This record gives sequence, structure tokens and C-alpha cells, in this order.
Amino acid sequence: MHRPFMRHALFGLINFALTAPGIYLWIGLPLVMRQHGWSGTEIGIFQLAGLPAVFKLFLALPVQNWQPGRRPQVYWAWLTGGGYFAALLALAALNAEASKAALFALTLGASLFSTWADIPVNALAIRLFPPAERPLAGSIRSAVTFAGAIVGGGAMLLVEQTLGWAAPFFVLAGCLLLALALLGLVHEGDGTPAAERAALVADWGGFFRRRGAKMWVILLATYYPPVAVAWIYLKPLLLDHGFPAGEVAWIAGIGGSVLGALASLATGLLPRRRLAAALPLSAVANTLAVALLALAAVQASPAWLLAAAALLAMVMGVASALAFVLIMEFARSGRQASDYGLQSSIFTLGRIAAAAWAGLLLDRYGHGGMLGMFAVLALGVCLLLFLRPGFGLEPCLTR
Repeated sequence: MHRPFMRHALFGLINFALTAPGIYLWIGLPLVMRQHGWSGTEIGIFQLAGLPAVFKLFLALPVQNWQPGRRPQVYWAWLTGGGYFAALLALAALNAEASKAALFALTLGASLFSTWADIPVNALAIRLFPPAERPLAGSIRSAVTFAGAIVGGGAMLLVEQTLGWAAPFFVLAGCLLLALALLGLVHEGDGTPAAERAALVADWGGFFRRRGAKMWVILLATYYPPVAVAWIYLKPLLLDHGFPAGEVAWIAGIGGSVLGALASLATGLLPRRRLAAALPLSAVANTLAVALLALAAVQASPAWLLAAAALLAMVMGVASALAFVLIMEFARSGRQASDYGLQSSIFTLGRIAAAAWAGLLLDRYGHGGMLGMFAVLALGVCLLLFLRPGFGLEPCLTR
């Protein structure tokens, strides 16, 4: 597949097909469970089925080091995507009244295979997209995440309420099957030569020895969490300030996701050489957005809250797009799978740790105090970036 448009469209579809079911499982399905009498504690424990995403760096090792045939990443995507497809069909065969242990086990399996399938798909994207196309590829990757939120967190709930428990799983599984079939159009060339493969310690050690890598790891863990946490707690904030649940769904679930997707796509228009300069500006925007939302939480002005929510959605779209692009840039030739897995695990760990910490801060200091502290964290990231302009990325962007 040599045409850039077709290449971007295919990888956008496959990333959407991998993302939307997960969003339905973690965001949509708990509402269905609540309707069927699940307690808050049970729903909270159910969220632990998403833990495989933290261990992506280990799941990447077999993908990197065992490369069958001339199309290893495609074969790995079919293998892991097939497991994901089977898990979705198995979930469709159950219902909300089924054994909670069975639902948890199948959801854990779906999470494992979706996390695993993400590695060969994005390693293949890193290999196939030439450097000039990577900003657009990263922005599309971010935009389809927001599209997955619209479908998995909204549309599939409507499908479930209308057609029953199994219908969303059949729809999402069908989309995944189509994407995996279309992946067969990709010709990736020869697999990575054995000489380029490295042992576990040597492989990770080589990544951290690259210029700018240590700084980039710090940014991976701290740059995105302030806006991610603000977005996670935006819905409770709006509810606590008197917005009806239906309006919250439209504001944060649909309207915010559309703004985020558009901002992500706009970020893809940046020239590659401008990426290092764009990151500090994005960090400043992150700080302003979280600080304004913190002030809005205290002032309780509906207009202010809406404006702050819209700004947050846009800066989060830019931040996620830049993060995906730079993850692609820091992946070494011949080690795309392991480097992508390592960076994704750090990214996920930072986001999960921040969300857990935010919950404790919320209970103690309220929305304004919690968001104010994350605005301070975002300001710290700004200072770090301005003290280390470029953070050693320029050689990656000019090679």
C-alpha cells in the first residue's frame, strides 16, 4: 500500500477498531452494570482488568524478537487481534447478570489482546510511515482515540439500550474484523534481521543511552497527565455544579471529543522540524487550560466552566497528538516494537498514577484544589522544557 492517503486511512481504522471496544468496556459498560445492581466497589475492581496496558513493554518483547516470515508485524496483528475478536464474541455471549468472575476474566482477556495488538500495529506504522508523514500519522492516531470515545462511550450505550447486551460487542467485533482483513493489504517487506535484535537489558539500555532519551522519559510520565486527569474528572465536576447528566454527556462526551479530534488533526499539519518547538507551547497551553478549569471550579460560573472545558478538550487533542508523534520519533530502526512498548508503558503508568493521586486530592481538597495542584505540575513541565529547549530531540527530527 503505497498511497499516503490509503495508508493513513487504514492505520486510522485499525487504531479506531482497537480503541473503541476498550472505551466501551471501561467507560460505557460500568453504566450498564450500575443499572443491573453492581456496587461501586465491584465496578471499581472491574476497572483493574485494564492493567495489561501497564505491561506493554514486556508484551513487546516477543513481538520484537520472534518475527515469522516476511510480514511479521502483520502476522502478529492477526494473531493478537484474533484473540481480541474472540474475547469480544465471548463477552457478547454473556450478559450483565452473568457471573462477575466470568465477566472480569473475559474483559481481562480482551484488555490483554487489545494491548498486545496495539504493539505490532503501531510498530508497523513507525516502520512504514516516512518521517515527513509521521506528524499526520500521530495526529490521526490521537483523533481516532477521540472518535473511539464518541462511539465506545456514547453510541454503543444507545445501541445497548435499544438492542440489548450483545449488540455493541457484535458491532465492535465486526469493525475489528474488517480492520484486520484490510491489514492484509500492507506489505511491510522483510522482517528485522536477527543481527538487529538485542537482549532485554541491552535493548532497553540502548534506548536510554540515546541523546535526549532520559529527558523524554520524564516528559512521557509528566507532560500529559495534568490534562488527562482534568478530562477524567470533568464529568463529575460538571455534575457537581448542577449540569444534568444528559448535558454532561453532550458537553464532555461528544462535544469535547469532537473538539479534541479536530485539534489533533490540526496538529498533524505541523512541519516535522517544528515538533520540538511545539512541545513547550503545548505545555504552556496545558497549564493555562488546567488552571482556568481550577478557577472555574471555584467560581462555579456555567459559562466559565463551558469555556474551560472547550479549551481543555482542544489542548488535550494537541498534547496527545504530539505525544504519539514523538513516541514514533524516539523508536529506533529495527526495534520499533520494543521501543514503542517501553514508551507506551511509561506513558500509561504516568496517567494511571496521576488519576489515582487525583482521586485522593479530590476527596481532601475538592475540585479546585486538585486541579490547582495539577496546574502546578503542568507549570513544572513548562519550566523543564524551557530550561532544556529541544531536550535533545533535534537529531531525531533531522536524520
